[in-house]
Amino acid sequence: VANEGGKHWTVNEVRALIRIWSEKKIQQQLEGTVRNKRIFEQVAARLQKFGIDRDWKQCRTKYKNLKHEYKSVKSAQDSGNTSRSMKFFNELDAILGHSTMEQASKSDSDECERPPEWTEAKSEKDSVG
Repeated sequence: VANEGGKHWTVNEVRALIRIWSEKKIQQQLEGTVRNKRIFEQVAARLQKFGIDRDWKQCRTKYKNLKHEYKSVKSAQDSGNTSRSMKFFNELDAILGHSTMEQASKSDSDECERPPEWTEAKSEKDSVG
């Protein structure tokens, strides 16, 4: 049943995706762009080395779904609802935990106008280190 996104991801496939996603280089590329087809093509190619056959669209969709689920669980927990949870929460928290807080506090103050150098300055700051 390998139609568009039809084949369920196994735990190992998701772990492999998260492992690649957790690399600083990949995170920086993803933070700095909305047009990320090329990044996900790289991710898909790396998954192939683990014997995981996913195309870039499947990788991007899974990434977006995981990120969305993480954010809703995180905000539920932040508002005191500890019953909400998800598989891989800790792994995703290690990747997204630092950046979501930063972006949340920034977007509050920059809501009406976001200077164009905002994104570049952010990624430069992240790469020093």
